[in-house]
Amino acid sequence: MMELTPKSKVPALTRAIAILDIISRQGQCNANQLVSELGMPKSTVYLLLEELKNQRLITQSHAGNYRLGLRLLELGSQVSRQLDLRNVALPHLKMLMQDTGLLCHLGVLDGDTPIYLIKVESQSNIQVRTWEGKRLSLCRSSLGKCLLTWCDLERQDALITALEFHPVQPNSLTSSAQLRRALQQIHQRGWAFDDEEDVANIRCISAPVFNAAHRVTAAISVVGTTLHVMPENVDSLADRVKKTAWEISRDLGYKA
Repeated sequence: MMELTPKSKVPALTRAIAILDIISRQGQCNANQLVSELGMPKSTVYLLLEELKNQRLITQSHAGNYRLGLRLLELGSQVSRQLDLRNVALPHLKMLMQDTGLLCHLGVLDGDTPIYLIKVESQSNIQVRTWEGKRLSLCRSSLGKCLLTWCDLERQDALITALEFHPVQPNSLTSSAQLRRALQQIHQRGWAFDDEEDVANIRCISAPVFNAAHRVTAAISVVGTTLHVMPENVDSLADRVKKTAWEISRDLGYKA
């Protein structure tokens, strides 16, 4: 009998993961084997198996045996791509931080939300509080607007339609029409700007990262206070961010 952790706050999830672990270890197995090893009621095991099948995490053969499903391969491939992206981008972001003295990030779209995948801390005495895994606004962050700009039009429309605008600063965008105009400008110049739109006294500049299939796979950004990112140096910083984004894209196989 498998011993499930008593501290789990979501026991159904813990049991489902235990089922996946057993199937992974054995290659394939039937429901009776799972009931025996887990020591759970047969009805509970069958409910979990049915939901795992519905989510394409397992499949069932004609003989009744369960195997891992293709969705796990899809999820694993995504993790692998993100790890490759980290390995390629990190040296470039470290160089960008040294050149600009600013905090640097790389972010991706996780469903409908931008998320920081990499953070390279600046050496400035003035620190901006961020972290890897932090989720961002699509319409108030430069990285979010950058990723949104280069989405395919159908997905872009869906994301914008689902947005709820919560202006938290005087410069925050307040409508989908205003956002769409901003996206057009971003596309034309090749970089996005957060001019104190999400946090007071904080400005960010972002540029897109393309993969070998000529699709935007991520965006990078530099972040600083209004003392670091000023009207007189925005363009030069943007050029440096775009150059770094192009270098990362090149190393990912992108050919302009």
